[in-house]
Amino acid sequence: MQLTGELIVQLGFWLTWLIVPIVYELVPTIYGLLRLVFSRFISGTKAKKLPPISLIIPAYNAAETLYHCIESVENSSYPAQLIRIIVADNQSTDNTFAEFRRAQQAFSDLRMQWLNTRRGKAQALNAAIYNSSGSYVINIDSDGVLHEDALMNIVKKFENNPKIDALTGTILTQQEQIRQTHHFWLRLLQKNEYFEYVQAFLAGRTVESVNNQLFTMSGAFSAFRRVRLMQTRLYDINTIGEDIDMTFQIRYELKGRVELCPNAIFYVEPIPSLDALYMQRQRWQRGEMVTVRKFMQDNIGLSKFFKNFVVRRLLIDHTVLFLRMIWLFAFIVLIPFGYSVHLVAMSFILLYILYVGIALLNFVSACIYLRNFRTDELFYLKNWWVILTLPGFFLVLSFIQMIGLVNMMTQPAKWRVKDYHEEYRTVKQIIRHDLKEVTKKDEK
Repeated sequence: MQLTGELIVQLGFWLTWLIVPIVYELVPTIYGLLRLVFSRFISGTKAKKLPPISLIIPAYNAAETLYHCIESVENSSYPAQLIRIIVADNQSTDNTFAEFRRAQQAFSDLRMQWLNTRRGKAQALNAAIYNSSGSYVINIDSDGVLHEDALMNIVKKFENNPKIDALTGTILTQQEQIRQTHHFWLRLLQKNEYFEYVQAFLAGRTVESVNNQLFTMSGAFSAFRRVRLMQTRLYDINTIGEDIDMTFQIRYELKGRVELCPNAIFYVEPIPSLDALYMQRQRWQRGEMVTVRKFMQDNIGLSKFFKNFVVRRLLIDHTVLFLRMIWLFAFIVLIPFGYSVHLVAMSFILLYILYVGIALLNFVSACIYLRNFRTDELFYLKNWWVILTLPGFFLVLSFIQMIGLVNMMTQPAKWRVKDYHEEYRTVKQIIRHDLKEVTKKDEK
């Protein structure tokens, strides 16, 4: 009888932790899917008249990618005579300018301008914005390529909804580069990243966008009504999260509207290594927290949970993050305290099934959006099995986020962060130093 009581207590403990992802992740996922299924998904409507636009490409040592980036603009369905390209170079030391000249000669129907700027992406963007013209200003990274209808779909969404002040496109990684990756584990990492992007944009941000609750525009592909952009303080050159900062400026200072344009796709290079992923997510974590602190220092608290979606977002993110870390170390910590090995193992299995179920629902939502993008749809469907590895991928990301939070509290903010090998060496040095100190005290 006593054994049964202990089992019930333990089971209740684990089921309590299972409720958290059910409430915070599964329920919103189901809501997003139902909303999509029962609403009319419109791929796009016609614009009465297409306006001139400025396309800004900030570049730094982009010799290997700039030409192909501009080539994707040339291949765009948006009329070339209405596009003005500004390549804002922040002190490149390679052949970036030569590649710009090559593109200028090859695509003579495009109006192109080279602009030398100070070092830093925000500096480059601001200089180009001051030199921009037209109704809309669109930023894209130099290491990616546009889908042929991306610019057209972005402009049409602006033209058909005058209340929208800024848009972000859907970011996906380039499939061909994933296929060309020979290393099995790196290719698996890249496929998980592809699925993460698809589901984050086409299942997550589509729901956030409806109620003007998009947390951030993507720095790789964002667009603005120029008249509203010029009312901002432009990009903050003193933060590592300039894209988040700009999103918050428009929403909170201009009281404007920021949305996602799901059928405007920009393809970026897949992550080249685990080190790169580690550094990227640490920067994102720092940028997010610095911006929230800057704009909402007096409006963060549990009392704002139902009034402010940013508070909900932070609480949910960190609650789920803490949950994942608890489960990661459950075997090490809880079993010696008398918890059943079988119960803990069963709990891991149940949590894994839960996250696979969430990924499956997001998979269905994303497929609905990708039906107009046949190549992406086929690649996505062919690699459906990746949803089985996504829980592990998200666990790795949670671990990186946790380290990012610790680093943010203990280290000054900077653009360049340590990779995980550098972090590992630092931890080893600290442990060795502490062991030496303990040994010295014992000898005394």
